[in-house]
Amino acid sequence: MDERRLVKISKYLAKHLRHRPERIGLTLSPEGWAEVDELLAAAARHGFPFTRDELEHVVAANDKRRYAFDPAGRRIRASQGHTVQVDLDLPVTAPPPLLYHGTTERAVAAIRREGLRRMERHAVHLSPDAETARRVGARRGRPVVLVVDAAAMAADGHEFRVSANGVWLVERVPPGYLR
Repeated sequence: MDERRLVKISKYLAKHLRHRPERIGLTLSPEGWAEVDELLAAAARHGFPFTRDELEHVVAANDKRRYAFDPAGRRIRASQGHTVQVDLDLPVTAPPPLLYHGTTERAVAAIRREGLRRMERHAVHLSPDAETARRVGARRGRPVVLVVDAAAMAADGHEFRVSANGVWLVERVPPGYLR
């Protein structure tokens, strides 16, 4: 399949499954699920048709596993990163001792003062390894990888959850837990 088309479909999914489902008349369940047939029909009505095969390929081939089907394959949702209100119903999970956050040089001073904040998203996103965090930070410039003392945070009562694609989620990371 054409890689450029698959990237366009993935970006289209991000916009409508994470941020603006109403733009194409899509309604997400409280847990963020959309009916696949409704998504395909809405995309076609709004001038960006794609097939079920293309959708399945995007879900299966996406290196970050951003999207997931329900077990029956009738619904799809973004694994995390929503700005619309959803409850992914992820259980509180004990994190590994260290987690990582990729950012850019220009953001480091503010992060040292304020810590990591969720901004418009529902949670701060943390990576399980430094290499993934580096790739995340490199999307917007020269990357800086911050190390998060997740064990200390958990011991101090911060709750962690892990999404279906292995991204760790937490409400915020105060600056004292970063290096």
